Amino acid sequence: MTNERNYFEEEPDIIYIPDDEGNEEEFEVIMKFEVDGSDSKYMMVVPLEASDDDTDEVYAFRYEEDGDDLKLYMIEDDDEWEIVEETFNTLVAELDGGNEHE
Repeated sequence: MTNERNYFEEEPDIIYIPDDEGNEEEFEVIMKFEVDGSDSKYMMVVPLEASDDDTDEVYAFRYEEDGDDLKLYMIEDDDEWEIVEETFNTLVAELDGGNEHE
């Protein structure tokens, strides 16, 4: 019966991203989404081992899946970043039950 609890709880989606020195860091995927009118897919991740200073740190990446391979791309274009940020904020507001952020 120990598996019964896991049946109702969704396991977090964990990915490993190498840092500047090549050390892999663990991140939890908190959201995946596509932007309307685009074929691009995006994911929002948070570090699993966050220090106290980084507790609100959320990272966004454009990604592509090729079979089991996941390719992440930094979002460097300001216009693309604004679209991703707006979409993320809209989805979070919907998840929060439509509460307005002030």
